[in-house]
Amino acid sequence: MPQFRLSEAARLLGVSDDTVRRWVRAGQLTATDDAAGRKVVDGAQLAGFARAQAAVQDDPSAVGRSARNRFVGLVTEVIADKVMAQVELQCGAHRVVSLMSTEAVRELGLRPGVLAVAVVKATTVVVETPEGSR
Repeated sequence: MPQFRLSEAARLLGVSDDTVRRWVRAGQLTATDDAAGRKVVDGAQLAGFARAQAAVQDDPSAVGRSARNRFVGLVTEVIADKVMAQVELQCGAHRVVSLMSTEAVRELGLRPGVLAVAVVKATTVVVETPEGSR
């Protein structure tokens, strides 16, 4: 069963070590001691906690669609030539990059600072695990 030191848990959750320690003290996370005497959190518990803590931005488009992966964020960069464009969004901690026509960029009014939603519908999602995490 994977376990994560409090500092690793903090990094994965995008918070400070102190925040994780406060969650442990408050009983929101359970920490145990590993063989070296360090405080660790069970991976399955951490995954459930991460899901419960995830702050989902409201999707301003109010459109029904089959794709479940929606990332609300701000356009941070647009690189366009005559035909194609690369649009970068910052969606919370995640950078999402989309390639589209320059015409679509113009029609959507995409430029840095604009609120946008990246919708991902993929039949293939590659999942990797770091060495030693199994």
